[in-house]
Amino acid sequence: MSDNEWPRQLPAPDHGEWHDPPQARGRVLLAAGLVITVLLVAGGVAWQLMSNGSSQPVTQPSAAPVASATQPSVTPCPDPELTVAVAPEMEPVISQAAATLKPAGQRCSAIQVRAEEPGVTVDAEDQPDVWVPSSSAWLRIAADRKHVYQTSGATLGWSPIVLASPAALTAQYAKDGKTAWAGLIQAVTEDRVPVITMPDPLITTTGLLSVHGVHAATALTTKDPGIAQLRALTLRSRLTEAAADPSALIAQMSRQTDAVTASFQVGVFPVVEQQVTIYQKGGYRIPLIASVPVDGQIEADYPFAVRKGVKAGLAEQLRDAISKSAVTAAGFRTQPTAGGARLPDSAAEMLAPVKQWAQFQSLAFQVLLLIDNSGSMNEKIGAGTATKASLLRESGASAAELFNEQTTIGMWYFGAGSVSDPAHTEVVSIGPIAADVGGKSRREALAEKIGAYGPQASAGTPLYQSVLDGIAVMRPKVQAGRPAVVVVLTDGTDGGTRFAMSHQDFLKRLGAAQDPARPVPVIAVGYGPDANMNALQDMAKATGGQAIAARNPADLASAMAKAFLAARSAT
Repeated sequence: MSDNEWPRQLPAPDHGEWHDPPQARGRVLLAAGLVITVLLVAGGVAWQLMSNGSSQPVTQPSAAPVASATQPSVTPCPDPELTVAVAPEMEPVISQAAATLKPAGQRCSAIQVRAEEPGVTVDAEDQPDVWVPSSSAWLRIAADRKHVYQTSGATLGWSPIVLASPAALTAQYAKDGKTAWAGLIQAVTEDRVPVITMPDPLITTTGLLSVHGVHAATALTTKDPGIAQLRALTLRSRLTEAAADPSALIAQMSRQTDAVTASFQVGVFPVVEQQVTIYQKGGYRIPLIASVPVDGQIEADYPFAVRKGVKAGLAEQLRDAISKSAVTAAGFRTQPTAGGARLPDSAAEMLAPVKQWAQFQSLAFQVLLLIDNSGSMNEKIGAGTATKASLLRESGASAAELFNEQTTIGMWYFGAGSVSDPAHTEVVSIGPIAADVGGKSRREALAEKIGAYGPQASAGTPLYQSVLDGIAVMRPKVQAGRPAVVVVLTDGTDGGTRFAMSHQDFLKRLGAAQDPARPVPVIAVGYGPDANMNALQDMAKATGGQAIAARNPADLASAMAKAFLAARSAT
């Protein structure tokens, strides 16, 4: 094991006075799971604050070395002949192989190896001569950026992405000893998991592959790709941290002495199997349980790639010096696992869901949903029995899960069936999404109302008045760190009610109501071919929002996902 090998960074196990028999430990783990559930139901979030409150030791600066007149001068090493960038978990294996190529007695090495996350390497100005990323997907991304690498020989190793957590927490999201992304999403939405983190998908392979694993899993739950997208974003909306370091989490686990504390401080996180294997060999006090999600199996692979134009001699010697036994001893598999999800072939397809995931902002978000309740929403879609309203009910139920616990939300229906009807009706009052509304949480009330949505048969569309009123209600709520938006969904154009006004008059009133110090963007979804997209684009432009067209009503869920992301970016 080289001096740079990752396990060296973990402290020695501290077993202390551990005398409980296995049966007692089982009871402790079961009790820990029950404690977690009780605390979560109580709605406590103090664990988030406490987990960030650990103090760091203060390091005293060391004295500067004193030069000695008798100290011999040291000739600096020349530039290396070969530079190598390696995924951090594979770096010890490559460094060991490189060390065997340095002539005995020589201080300088012709090979320089650096541990680096693949996303850092892709963006680096100084491209390495040899690259061992943790997924061949990064080679396609690099080629898209004009960094061309050719693989040399067979893939060095493989390591599946697993979901890991302290043993006391695993039962909260695993079923029959098996984990699944869909099961984790359900556990998160039901508040059975206190902490869940993921690495940055634009920097790390674990993050990159996990995002694709989540999307592969949610695609199995529905035939509607838009709803699958909404369900994937549900997990993103509930992450405690979206740029966590799995190595740091494993190191934190190694210092834990209490299973319940570990569950609240470390929680659930994806990681390559190899890192868990190393942890489990260390004999640490709190077990770390990990398994491959059955509904989104995806695997890291480690190609040996040489940059185009680099002389192959020394690179080939390094490649030949890497033995299968060294790869196996480091915790990697030497054969791929069958049945994994297929990754996109192009860099653009690979990065599309990843960028969407990374652009999501976890804010104390305030949103007012304005849903068109006019008669045209009862129209059928195509030759089947589905209507615009039925698609909205299905998509809206999934959308209700997207909002995190810091969200403030309310919902209005707009539509007037008679001269005396108001322009809009409050269906769910504005307030914290987790707060009680009539004996249930506001999130539950929102999902229930959307599930029972039924448009008025002959109602007109007071679109403009409802948007103006919605902005007026949300503007006083805008605070630093608590942005507000209005999300409006309509399938038609303003008209058919006593609130009708010209487009020019609407824009004039909209402009007069703007307050740059307290902006309220409008995110407008035009639903179906009859939606007035010009009007929606104008109101979005005037408020700093965005207009999204769902020309095909079957694309409503995808449009709602885009609207949700647009609302986040607009704030």
